[in-house]
Amino acid sequence: MSAYTDLSPEELRVLAEDLDRRYAEFEARGLKLDMTRGKPCPEQLDLSATLLNCLGQRNFRAADGTDCRNYGGLEGLPEARRLFAEILGVPVAQVLAGGNSSLNTMHDTIVQAMLRPLPGASVPWTGIKFLCPSPGYDRHFGICEYLGIEMIVVDMGADGPDIEAVERLAAADASIKGIWCVPRYSNPTGATYSHDVVRRLAAMRTAAPDFRVFWDNAYVVHHLDDTPEPLGDIMAAAAAAGNPDRVFQFASTSKITFAGAGISALAASEANLAWLKQGLTFQTIGPDKINQLRHTQVLPDAASVAVHMRKHAAILQPKFAAVEEILARELGGTGTATWSRPRGGYFVSVDTLDGFAAKVVAMADAAGVKLTKAGATFPYGKDPRDRNIRLAPSMPGQKEIEQAMELFAICVKRASVAKLLAS
Repeated sequence: MSAYTDLSPEELRVLAEDLDRRYAEFEARGLKLDMTRGKPCPEQLDLSATLLNCLGQRNFRAADGTDCRNYGGLEGLPEARRLFAEILGVPVAQVLAGGNSSLNTMHDTIVQAMLRPLPGASVPWTGIKFLCPSPGYDRHFGICEYLGIEMIVVDMGADGPDIEAVERLAAADASIKGIWCVPRYSNPTGATYSHDVVRRLAAMRTAAPDFRVFWDNAYVVHHLDDTPEPLGDIMAAAAAAGNPDRVFQFASTSKITFAGAGISALAASEANLAWLKQGLTFQTIGPDKINQLRHTQVLPDAASVAVHMRKHAAILQPKFAAVEEILARELGGTGTATWSRPRGGYFVSVDTLDGFAAKVVAMADAAGVKLTKAGATFPYGKDPRDRNIRLAPSMPGQKEIEQAMELFAICVKRASVAKLLAS
C-alpha cells in the first residue's frame, strides 16, 4: 500500500469517497461497542468461579489457625503474603496482603506520606511533584490531580521511561518526590522496562531523600505467550545501591480472578512497611481474610497462578491477534498511524498523525464504538501532540473486536485523507 502522502489529489478523492461509504455502512449498523477500559471479559471471570464455593460452611481457618471470620491480621494471611512474595520475587517479610484494590493502596500510601514523614525524611510531603512517564495510566495521573500533586511528563519509550530525563529531573529538584511506573507490559504501550532502566531507577541520585518509585506491577503475570519478557528486580537493585527504602511495589489479583473482588499486595522495605502499618492501624482492623483464604485455596502458589494465567492468555490472545491483523491490513504502509505489539498486559497503544486523536475518537463514537478519551494517557488529560489512543481489546467478543477495529482504522484513514485534501 502506498503512503497517503504519495497519492495524487485525485487518488485521495477516490479514497475519501470509498472511506465515506464504508463509514456510512458502519453508522447504519447501530453498533454499541465499548473499548474504553481494560476489563476482563465474562469468559475470563468464569475461570475463577470456584472461588464462590471453595470454602464450604466450616473451612474458615487459615494455615496458622486464624479464624478468618474475625477481626485482626493487619498484614494479611501468611499464605496470601507468601503467594505474592512468590509472584513478585521478594521475601515474605516485605509483603502486606490487603483488600481488593491496589489502586486504593497507592492512593492511601501517598496520602499517608502527605500526613507523616516517610523514612529518611523529617517532614511530610507538601507542594510536591511526580514524574509521569507518558503515555501512561490515567488513574495514576488522576490520583495526583485529585491530591494537588504537580505532574511532570517524561517520554515513554520501548524500554521504559526516558531514563536520562528522569535522572536529570530527580537530581535537580527536591520537590520531585516520586515516579509512577508500570514496569511490565506498561499501560498503554505494552513496554517492559529494560534491566538498565530498572538499575538506574534504583541507583540514581535524587535531590529528595524521601523520593519513592511507585512500582505498579499490575501485569506481572499477564503474558500473552509462553516467553515472558524479563523484568529486573528493582527492590533488590535498590537495596544493593544503598537505597533500600526507595520502592513501593504494588500488585493485585484484579485481572487474575475477579476484578472487583480480588486481593492486593504491597511490597516494600521493612522500614517502609513499619511506617505504613502505623497508618493502617487507624484505618482498619484487618483486611478481608475470608477472601484471602479462598484465593489461596484456589491459587496456593505462583505455579498455580501461571497455569491459571495461561487460560486467560488463550482467551485474550486471539483478540490481540485480531487487533494486529486488522491494523496491519488497513493501516500498514499508509503512514497514518503506528501502534504497539504487546506480548502481555491489556492494551494496544496507537499513535495517529499529530492532531488527529480526538477527531478519530469522536468519529468512532459517532458510529457506535466508544474508545478511551483522547488525552487520557497523559497528565491532566492533555496529550501535547493529540495523537495517542489506547485500545482495550479484552472486554468485547471476537466478532465485536473485528468490527470495532475495522471502524477504528477507517476513522484514522478518513481523518488523515481529509487533512491531506485540505492542505
